[in-house]
Amino acid sequence: MNTQYKKGVLELCVLSLLNRGDRYGYDVSEFLSKRIDIADGTVYPILRKLKSEGLVTTYLSEESGGPPRKYYTMTSLGRDEYQKAKAEWQTFVAAVNDILAEEDFNE
Repeated sequence: MNTQYKKGVLELCVLSLLNRGDRYGYDVSEFLSKRIDIADGTVYPILRKLKSEGLVTTYLSEESGGPPRKYYTMTSLGRDEYQKAKAEWQTFVAAVNDILAEEDFNE
């Protein structure tokens, strides 16, 4: 798949996962890599960016019985941004699908 396509939508995918519930970085990476061909380490810079923008926060949890894991959780700003980005993406995809569905293009 075209790398530029993925770059434009991975942040939205990460926000979508976090909108469903708190997750740790490896979990996010594994989920996405099963559905989208991404390189190892792709997700962590996105998570750091989202945190620096105030869209997510982190906390440590020792529930796994092993070393503490850093979990990411959405902020209210993050939820608002996710809803906005999701709506923009859906509008964009619908427009592209309309264009691709046209058999004859006449201006």
